[in-house]
Amino acid sequence: QVRLVESGGGSVQAGGSLRLSCTASGYTTNDNAMGWFRQAPGKEREGVAGIARGDRTVYADSVKGRFTISRDNAKNILYLQMDSLKPEDTAMYYCAADNHGSFSFLLSPARYDYWGQGTQVTVSS
Repeated sequence: QVRLVESGGGSVQAGGSLRLSCTASGYTTNDNAMGWFRQAPGKEREGVAGIARGDRTVYADSVKGRFTISRDNAKNILYLQMDSLKPEDTAMYYCAADNHGSFSFLLSPARYDYWGQGTQVTVSS
């Protein structure tokens, strides 16, 4: 059974940094596609960053240059380093995974089979 558990969320002032972790069990991060998504109250879930086979990455325009997705395949952990945080980054953050490594639609929630329970990120001005 696949399980994804996020951690690392919290409250931070604008300009600060956080690193989110997503620990996978029953799943191999290597060569599979994984992503980070976020959802603010009253808004749809949106893709933030994705990583595919060969560690090809993609980012939403709103986070380019500020967020970095990476993974440690030996530990089966996906990371999201978030720097220069803004109040508009406030949301519940989720990690997602599937059993395919393709680069296509990495930021589309519909392609993913497995989801974590989320971790809250709050950025104050």
